[in-house]
Amino acid sequence: MTPIAPDLSQNIATTIYLIFAHNYIAFAYLTGMLVGIGLAIWKPSRFSLFVFLGFAILLFSFEYDKHIIEPLRNQTITSLVTVTPHYKVSKVIDALISEIFPVLFYTVGWGMVFTSIVYAGVKLGKHRHSP
Repeated sequence: MTPIAPDLSQNIATTIYLIFAHNYIAFAYLTGMLVGIGLAIWKPSRFSLFVFLGFAILLFSFEYDKHIIEPLRNQTITSLVTVTPHYKVSKVIDALISEIFPVLFYTVGWGMVFTSIVYAGVKLGKHRHSP
């Protein structure tokens, strides 16, 4: 087995660190999704479905913010605003894609996770107080 050169091993460590630093939130959301899938397989319920969907939406929201907004906005504006400049349409598209959708995705994702927790708490409370 050939030993790895010191500079190459340093570069590999740096690359792994940078991948983690760039995506640590996505890894957390992915972990939440996997927990939701595990719960759905172990004990299917609305709670596990809401946990899975909430973290799936949050993961999509994260990727949307990092990678999708700019190309989608440019593509949509280019396809809708062709010859004559339509400033109002451009502003509406920009606000919708760059501001409203990210907040909506984030709010819906955490709302689903919160709803799952509340649902589980209410269900647990009913179970404890039943005769």
